[in-house]
Formats: sequence, C-alpha cells, structure tokens
Amino acid sequence: MLTGVIPTTWTPSLQAALRVITGLMFLEHGTSKMLHFPINDSWAGMYAQMGGMTTFTGVVELIGGVLFLLGAFTRITSFVLAGFMAVAFWMVHFGMSGSIFPMINQGEAAVFFCFVFLYFAAAGAGPFSVDASRAA
Repeated sequence: MLTGVIPTTWTPSLQAALRVITGLMFLEHGTSKMLHFPINDSWAGMYAQMGGMTTFTGVVELIGGVLFLLGAFTRITSFVLAGFMAVAFWMVHFGMSGSIFPMINQGEAAVFFCFVFLYFAAAGAGPFSVDASRAA
C-alpha cells in the first residue's frame, strides 16, 4: 500500500539502513577516542579534561556501536545506549555549558542518538541483523 512518497513495504529495509548508519556514526565516536581514527583535533582538549572518562565512554561507544551496527542484542544494547546518551547530554553538554538548549550546549547529536536508540529498544533491529538471523 502506498500511503506517501515511499511505499510502506520499504519500512523494514529503511529501519535496517537507519540502524546501520546510526551504528557507524556512533562507532566513529568510539574509534576516535580509542583508536585515534579519525583524528579529531578539536576534541583533544575535551578528551584531556575527561581523563579516565574518555576511556570508559570510548569503550562503550566501540562495543555498543559494533553490537548496534550488527543488530546483535539490539533491544538491550539500544536501551543501554539511550541511557548512556541521556547521561552524556546532562553531564557533559548541559554540565559544561549550563544551557538546556542542545543548539547552545552542542548536545544535538546526543539527543538524536538517545531517541534513535530508544526507538530501536522498542522496535528491535529489523531485517539484515544478527537478531533476525538468530530468530529464523
């Protein structure tokens, strides 16, 4: 059934595409912190201020990013990552700027990640995922 510009039959494939792209974008934060790739010189000062927290967040972003990207244990991984991003928004973005507005505190990505992860915690990984192959 065509209810708009994109047929509703595309929903599962687009859900998988959203999961993969979100996973890659999230994983990039972990690889930047832990593997120094890609190098983000503009964040170096922030990483230095965070100290051991940089390692913790980098590990969560690496492991969570890979699991989410592959669609493995997606509901629990997504739930944990949604909470992780909510904490990141309040502790880092709001905490450093004192502003609740994401545009001002540079927390837009944290908010987007939080709600995309929350969606996947409810919806599951969708097709083309480890979860889907295990269920078959």
